[in-house]
Amino acid sequence: MAIDAPLTPRVALVGCGLVGQKRLNLLPPGSVTVACDLQLARAQKLAAQSPGCVATESVEQALETPNVDVAMIATVNASLAPLAIQAAQAGKHVLVEKPAAISVKQLDELEAVAARRGALVRVGYNHRYHPAALKALEIFRSGALGLMMFVRGRYGQGGRLGYDKEWRADPKLSGGGELIDQGVHLIDLAGIFLGDFTTVEGHLSTCFWNMPVDDNAFISLRNASGATAWLHASCTEWKNLFSLEIYGRHGKLHWEGLGGSYGVERLTFYKMLPEMGPPETTVHEFPRGDDSWRIEMNEFYEDIRLKRTPVPGLKEAKAALRVVEQLHARSGFPLPR
Repeated sequence: MAIDAPLTPRVALVGCGLVGQKRLNLLPPGSVTVACDLQLARAQKLAAQSPGCVATESVEQALETPNVDVAMIATVNASLAPLAIQAAQAGKHVLVEKPAAISVKQLDELEAVAARRGALVRVGYNHRYHPAALKALEIFRSGALGLMMFVRGRYGQGGRLGYDKEWRADPKLSGGGELIDQGVHLIDLAGIFLGDFTTVEGHLSTCFWNMPVDDNAFISLRNASGATAWLHASCTEWKNLFSLEIYGRHGKLHWEGLGGSYGVERLTFYKMLPEMGPPETTVHEFPRGDDSWRIEMNEFYEDIRLKRTPVPGLKEAKAALRVVEQLHARSGFPLPR
């Protein structure tokens, strides 16, 4: 049975860390009715910022509350799918942070429950809504790039003291290392421009950090027509970096920067001329930063209102995790169970 769309969806935030706080800051005032975290003090801190919001450390209480329409889940990776399944089973729509699970099997289970209960599931690949990404999609969809040839992407940060002792370094909590952390963003973005990948190659390595998961992922993906995505995700970058280059036969897009420590976000369009030589160059800069999180949540509210399948949703999350699983197996890293 489909869940009716409320005029202003009432939200349970499950996971009240940095991401939970960011979600709260961008939601309509008073729309968060439950804040849930295993550390009750964190839930209480968020609840105090939303009138009428209840703080709890009980997931059952948060998800079975009748004045909740949507669960927004931001926890360690290993808990994402189990909590999303619990929320869907309770009849709530779900916005779950990427990667949404640590295995495709978990996503299959979530998909089955969501379909049975009429719950919509959106996966938080917010990079799709950065201003440079939206502009790149506009140019791509206009046909200005011509036939796609390849995508080259790099995404990296340098960690911090004690990084190898954090939850991301524990495969039982994270499901992997840099590949499943930042690498899935690159895989997801490349798939927008190249479609489904039929060939997965590459390897993972632990170059610097003393941890049982990868700190670098070297990825080569090809679609059925042979167009390639060549991607590198790293937490030994030292200077934070984001770069995505999208090549067609008629031009190239280069997205660099994400704002903040990644530098000013900009998109450069290099349009090939009939005589070739230096291309016609157009630069779009976005110094005010991105509004991706707000746009993403507004899109989810529209999904609910229109009863449409969210994109990115479970289909897109599965595509990214299939690549993760194949590279884990290829590189000999323990597979999550």
